[in-house]
Amino acid sequence: MAAHLIMFLLFSVLKGVHSITTVSQVSVKAGQSISIPCLYDSQYENYLKYLCKGYYYRECKYAVKTNQPDQSGKYSISDDKKQRIFTVTIKNLNADQDSHYWCAVEIPGIWEDVRVYFHLSVISGSPSFYVDHQDITGFNGGNITIKFYTTQTGKIKWCKLGSKCVTQPTGSIDGTRVSINESVHSVFTVTMSRVTTKSSGWYLCYKGDLQVPVHLTVNETFTPNKTSTKDQDEQPSGSLTALIISLTLLIFFVTVSLVIWFVLKRSKWTKRESSGTALSVTAKCDEDVTYSSVFTVTQQTTQRTERGAEDVTYSTLADYQAQST
Repeated sequence: MAAHLIMFLLFSVLKGVHSITTVSQVSVKAGQSISIPCLYDSQYENYLKYLCKGYYYRECKYAVKTNQPDQSGKYSISDDKKQRIFTVTIKNLNADQDSHYWCAVEIPGIWEDVRVYFHLSVISGSPSFYVDHQDITGFNGGNITIKFYTTQTGKIKWCKLGSKCVTQPTGSIDGTRVSINESVHSVFTVTMSRVTTKSSGWYLCYKGDLQVPVHLTVNETFTPNKTSTKDQDEQPSGSLTALIISLTLLIFFVTVSLVIWFVLKRSKWTKRESSGTALSVTAKCDEDVTYSSVFTVTQQTTQRTERGAEDVTYSTLADYQAQST
């Protein structure tokens, strides 16, 4: 045990007291949440990590530990041992209570743990320097643009936590080109071109004395499953199935529409043919009636002409009496 402590103390002296890297000051709005990444050295991988609340470390109180969740739900902590970063999240920020914190690693047998201080500037209005979303997702080979809002003065710097930084206007990190554009007042963008999965991780954006932590996740683009052709035929992808269903529904609706259109069209033709036949019959009947009347009148007129004047009078009276009877 003594040998272990001696080795640890010697290593601490060589590495320096502060073996945790994180933000120093972040501006946040009251009522919102903030996630803070804390990068630690590899020798602390299997040690307990925690968040401590208070201005002075010796007087600070545990907020949450990796082996002890916060029952209130205000604090949470997660440890990514592969990246050597533990992340603390503080919810429902309060200007009077949430200002001074410590990221710390518990070292058994040592009087003081390894820790680093950070300050949250919690205000009721708009923060001096902020981003809409801390978690950004992109795809391998694509571009990612992050928009920041600020009233802070000073140079802009974009750094990957534990890696190199890019100072305005351009540079590269892990082979990815970075461009910082401040063409609009109080707004600037950071663009990472042709990102790769290696670009994933926590980044810090600096503007004067303030920082904004941003987490970037780069996913692989979709590629077909390179198994056997038989497997691909037996298990079509979800997108192909959706396409087949869509085409089937489209064909069904088009077919139904054509049938309805044909029925309506045929009904209109039937009505027109019926109307034409009725008009022809009516016209013929009217013509027959007119012809019959003309024939009768003509016959009577001929008979009256052949008779004398007296016969005409007698014949008229006889017809009249007959009609009256």
